Amino acid sequence: MQENLIKGALLILLSELFLVLSGTVIKQIATELPTESIVFFRNLLGLVILLPWLMRVGVQGIKTDLLRFHFMRAAVGVTAMSCLYYSWAHLPLAMAALLKQTAPFFMPLIGYFWLSERLGLRTLLAIFVGFIGVYAVLNPQEGSLNMAVLIAIFGAALGGLAKVTIRRMSGSESPQRIVFYFALFSTLLAAIPALRVWMTPDSTQLMWLALLAGTSTLAQLLLSKGYSFAPAGQLGAFTYGSVVFAALLGWWLFAETPALHTCIGIVLISCAGIFAIRARGR
Repeated sequence: MQENLIKGALLILLSELFLVLSGTVIKQIATELPTESIVFFRNLLGLVILLPWLMRVGVQGIKTDLLRFHFMRAAVGVTAMSCLYYSWAHLPLAMAALLKQTAPFFMPLIGYFWLSERLGLRTLLAIFVGFIGVYAVLNPQEGSLNMAVLIAIFGAALGGLAKVTIRRMSGSESPQRIVFYFALFSTLLAAIPALRVWMTPDSTQLMWLALLAGTSTLAQLLLSKGYSFAPAGQLGAFTYGSVVFAALLGWWLFAETPALHTCIGIVLISCAGIFAIRARGR
């Protein structure tokens, strides 16, 4: 069991590294392409990757009685992805990675109200401490709120809802079917805002978009494989490695140095998030 935990932890850390690398790519191309276009091409390439699987399983492999939940998950998920990509583009890497990790504070609340899941005292305490950390990151004493921060938090909340929706479907739907319908509906939904601001990528931009699709897909595969070795309650803490990777890459590539209030928020949110995940794991 100890060996499996180590393997799972290493895969989770690698997953978070590739996630931050995808955020770095977004930060690189966001000055040339609008967020709407980046989200659309990311989902379109994800759908293309799934075509060989679809050809192998045929129509029988995508039959479902939960089409409304698939559509809901895609609508929520693509909106959360848009918020995440916007935050990668407009915030320091460490802050964007940190705010993405506030999703564990929303998931227990959504699970409680939607799925009637138990909400323990430890989880409530972790949520409370976590939102104190969010308050520190927001730093309202400056007299103005950073809209990119609010968008990132909204995206994290939607990301939590998307994950609870997956849990609602996981009893009868295979992971491949869930991923396929997400890619299909997300591509269709993302096409609407992308067409309004359409910009045809040039060859260099297409290379960046392909790199984004590759790093994002690899991050998802490593995450899924990592969680096959040990329970989420034991491995969830390692997802906060993305904050460390983002801080190092942000300092190295973009000369980003987090302010004191951001550092305080990082400590509070990371500790509370780890505590919330472990409490839920029990």
